[in-house]
Amino acid sequence: MQEQQPTRSRNLRVFAQLSAVVVGMFAFGYALVPLYGLICQIAGINGQRSDVMMIKDSQLPAVDASRTVTVEFLTTLNNGMDWEFRSEARKIKVHPGELTTVNFFARNNTDADKVAQAVPSVAPIAANQYLRKTECFCFTQQNFAAGEGKDMPVRFVIDPALPAHVDTVTLSYTFFDATNLAVVNNPRAGRLN
Repeated sequence: MQEQQPTRSRNLRVFAQLSAVVVGMFAFGYALVPLYGLICQIAGINGQRSDVMMIKDSQLPAVDASRTVTVEFLTTLNNGMDWEFRSEARKIKVHPGELTTVNFFARNNTDADKVAQAVPSVAPIAANQYLRKTECFCFTQQNFAAGEGKDMPVRFVIDPALPAHVDTVTLSYTFFDATNLAVVNNPRAGRLN
């Protein structure tokens, strides 16, 4: 009977340690997506750079009508999201220096209010420094009511200094459910607007 007490105590200690490991692994997995995006943005890898993403309309370069660049649009949903997410066009042709607007559509197919965040990337990586955005839904988190769908514009220009050998640029957006992150970052936001 006396040996059962130390064994039981040891089992509870092992159970507590394993539970702590599981909770730690979950927390690490949850923090991995925003952490990855932040590291890519700071380092300028994976086509993400914060210092070249946005310009004002008044800073637009002159249009180079002698050249055409194909811009492709890819959309991806993070695993497990019950959403629709797509661009209005799969690809378009633009002249460098030409201000272009492309709409993206997203719908929250769940029965709960959600906050979503798009993470952009550009390929080839060398083209990233020549893509300028004046407006993008990826700049901020987007609030969606249950079942709500909305069009979200991206306004951009390809800098005429884009190297001549680059004739195709791919803009890719991955949509993530950021509801829990939005509540953590703004605890006073008890409900989503």
